[in-house]
Amino acid sequence: MSSRSGRSGHSSGHGSGKKSRAGQSTRQLIESLQTHRVNTLTELCRIERVAAACETEEDARAFQGPMTAAWDYYVTSNQMLSELRGLTPSYPFCGDILTQAQALVRSDPESNRSWNLAWLCLVKIRDADLISTYAASEAAKPEMWGGRLPEVDEAEQLAACFLYEWEMAVLNMLRHWQASPTWY
Repeated sequence: MSSRSGRSGHSSGHGSGKKSRAGQSTRQLIESLQTHRVNTLTELCRIERVAAACETEEDARAFQGPMTAAWDYYVTSNQMLSELRGLTPSYPFCGDILTQAQALVRSDPESNRSWNLAWLCLVKIRDADLISTYAASEAAKPEMWGGRLPEVDEAEQLAACFLYEWEMAVLNMLRHWQASPTWY
C-alpha cells in the first residue's frame, strides 16, 4: 500500500518521512559515485537504473553529473579493461582496443547522446569493428609467437580465437543495458 496519496489512513508526516528516506538514499548513492566506492559495471548499472527511476526531477538532476563522472572514471581508471580481461581469461582483452574506442568516442560529436562512457565505448568497439582490426594485428606480432614471425595460417587461427573471446566479452557487457542509456 502506498501512503503517497494520504488515503491509506496514515498522516502526511509519514509520507514526508518516506520522501526524506528517498532523498537520503539518493544522497548516499551519489556519494558512493563521487568517492568511487562503486566502480564495477554491475554496481554502476544498478545505480544507473535507480537514477532512471527517480520520482522527482530534482533527484534525477542530482544524479546526472556524478553518474557521468563515475562512468568516465570506470573507463579511465582501467576498471573496465580489468573487467573485460576477467571475461577473456584465455585471450586477455587488448587494451589498445579500449584506448582506440575512447579516442573515437571523444572525437565523435554524437557521443553527447549519452552520459555513459562505458556504453559508448562498447558500442564504438562493436560498430567500428575494432576487434577484427586488433585481433589480426595482435595475432601477427612476433611476441605472440616467442619472437618468431608466425605463419599466415597460425596468425589467422589465433586472430579467430581473439575475435571470438573478445566479441563475447563485449556482448556480455552490453547485455547490462535493456535500453540504450541515451538522452534521445
